[in-house]
Amino acid sequence: MPRIRIGVVGCGAIAQIQHIPHIKELRDLYDLVAVCDVSPQLVDFIGEMYQVPHRYTDYGDLLAVDLDAVLLCFKDPKTEVAVAALEANKHTFIEKPMCYSLQEADRILEAERASSATLMVGYMKQHDPGYQYAKKQVAQIPDIRFIQVNHLHPHNDLHTKEFTLYRFDDIPADAIQHSREMLNAAVQEAIGVQQDYVNSTFFMLSGSMIHDISSLRGMFGPPAGVVSAEIWRGGRCFTMVLSYEGDKRCVATWTDLPNLWDFRETLEVFGDSQRVSIRFPTGFDRGTPSPVTVQGMEDGTMPWTKELIVNTQNSFKLELVHFHDCITNGTIPITDGAGARQDVKLVRDVVNTYLRA
Repeated sequence: MPRIRIGVVGCGAIAQIQHIPHIKELRDLYDLVAVCDVSPQLVDFIGEMYQVPHRYTDYGDLLAVDLDAVLLCFKDPKTEVAVAALEANKHTFIEKPMCYSLQEADRILEAERASSATLMVGYMKQHDPGYQYAKKQVAQIPDIRFIQVNHLHPHNDLHTKEFTLYRFDDIPADAIQHSREMLNAAVQEAIGVQQDYVNSTFFMLSGSMIHDISSLRGMFGPPAGVVSAEIWRGGRCFTMVLSYEGDKRCVATWTDLPNLWDFRETLEVFGDSQRVSIRFPTGFDRGTPSPVTVQGMEDGTMPWTKELIVNTQNSFKLELVHFHDCITNGTIPITDGAGARQDVKLVRDVVNTYLRA
């Protein structure tokens, strides 16, 4: 099995907790040969820690190295680097969200079509063994009536403090300014100039609830439409109602609970006589599986419940295994760029639904 020579752009929290350790653990599949970050001390520190030979602060220098693939996990937007990587014919893994606007999505997809490289988006929850099992169970429900998503989100620091994370106060001012300008341009391209609380909701949808949007699409396809959208508590709470083919409805809620440690993200599907639910752990957890509950009725009279842990494999690690399979065997990514574009469009449509109300 060929080892993929890979470079990582962005050495922040999710790279330190998940991506880089898993790449090193998957030594039969990957050879980590380059890292890049705008913080000079951080990239040198991570490079020393993991014995990475090539270390850069400019992504262009990394792309000039003899690499097969890149993993992009730095602060959004990632469009500029993603397009450059695909134009350099590097297989490209983009940590969610792929981008903010449909225009960005189209630029990335155009670069993919013009290359021979694989494009995959980092929606690790679609690779979760519990999610895969729940998806199969949901497919057997003959009459789905209602879908519910609850995403109760504490402050990330409550969970990242369990790890030793490395940060340095040495990012050049021009790099910070460039990142800010790119971010503002991408958001305005996506939803125009809006009040701060609307922008906060947009960032929440694109950065956190995008996982739920992706998981719903993986089970049911894109929704037929957005029925309603509500923002309250200054953008710290949000609810949307989506419609799906077959007269199904989904109510999805995201709530900011910064001082409550218990992260809770659930997806529940209700049929006439069966219910399937899954609870996801935080993305900063390296060992907690996603429990699945299936409920039904036997002979229409006897209720039964099955609760199970499918297995304990880490979904971040599994998506890297899948990325390798896509590169070496030509497998179509479960989480491809075209699907991610549908998610970007839904985020825009949800915000516009709120603005029109």
